[in-house]
Parts: sequence; structure tokens; C-alpha cells
Amino acid sequence: MPTIVVDVMPKAELLDPQGKAVAGALGRLGIEGFSDVRIGKRFELTVDGTVDDALLAQARTLADEVLSNSVIEDVVGIEVVE
Repeated sequence: MPTIVVDVMPKAELLDPQGKAVAGALGRLGIEGFSDVRIGKRFELTVDGTVDDALLAQARTLADEVLSNSVIEDVVGIEVVE
């Protein structure tokens, strides 16, 4: 069954307290080489049947209107995984 994967991230101009906490933990653990961490959300929508343009458009609408808060988040990716 195909799956539509939707990735949502906080807007770049907003603070990401979870990401900041993880970035601090990396430093305390002695892990180097990462300058920033941002944490987002991933949604996996399992599709009954095949993915056509109409269903993909419906998933885009769902991502923009239901799965993300457009005030503080951006939908950064929608892909079909077979």
C-alpha cells in the first residue's frame, strides 16, 4: 500500500525550544559538528488503492488546513512512498 508522507516544521523565524534542548544535550554528551537542531512532525497517511493527482491534491489541502498550524509551521514536504 502506498503512503503519503507529510513533513511539518516550525517556521524558521520562530524559536524551537525542543530543538534548542536537544542541541544543548548534544554538547553535554560531547557530540560535535552540529550547529542547530530543529524538531518537526511527520505524518504518514496510508492510501487505500493508488495515488493519483486528485488524492495528492487532497493530501496537500489536508496538510495545509489540518496537519499544520500555518501561523507557526510550514509544510516542508509531501512525498509518496510505495
